[in-house]
Amino acid sequence: MKKLMFLALIFCGMNLMAQEASFGIKGGLNYGATGDYENLSEVVDDASQIEDGKQRTGYHFGFFGKLEFAGIFLQPELLYTKLTTEYPEFDYVMQKLDAPVLLGVNVLGPLNIKAGPSFQYVLSNELENTSLEIGDVENNITVGYQLGLGVNIGRLGIDARYEGAFQDNDAFGGDLAQDNGFKIDSRPSQWILSASYAF
Repeated sequence: MKKLMFLALIFCGMNLMAQEASFGIKGGLNYGATGDYENLSEVVDDASQIEDGKQRTGYHFGFFGKLEFAGIFLQPELLYTKLTTEYPEFDYVMQKLDAPVLLGVNVLGPLNIKAGPSFQYVLSNELENTSLEIGDVENNITVGYQLGLGVNIGRLGIDARYEGAFQDNDAFGGDLAQDNGFKIDSRPSQWILSASYAF
């Protein structure tokens, strides 16, 4: 209870300090791929076969909040994201919730730069165009990072960002007993283009 009261006081304090507080909706496209595909059954010179996935276009949509003071702003977001990566034997489709918490600075007129951690919660991961199956990811929640720039014109905003990973988050598939096991690093590296509208 004390922790909740402490967090509420911090939030209220931030609202009092903020020159401007807003929230809105946003959505757009992502272009990228999840991590390495490692075929555990094909071992050459004591090393398994590792391949990169082919980047594909996905999409995202959700909500954002923004607290601004003295040219600096804090922008938390909650987004649904769908991303597909093409591997030699199948397509890997992941659905997730992204929660970036970005700290930004207004640098010149409507232009701003921002960066911060991005929390990822995996809702589902599936294989398409194959009879193989894949299990759950090792960690449902992981932390990556986002950095980029944005332009705000009135209530409209446009963002371009890059998202990367701090660590792998493997999902295992196939059937090791049948000698066709593999693993995929589910944490994506991607470019993100968004449009937003503040209420």
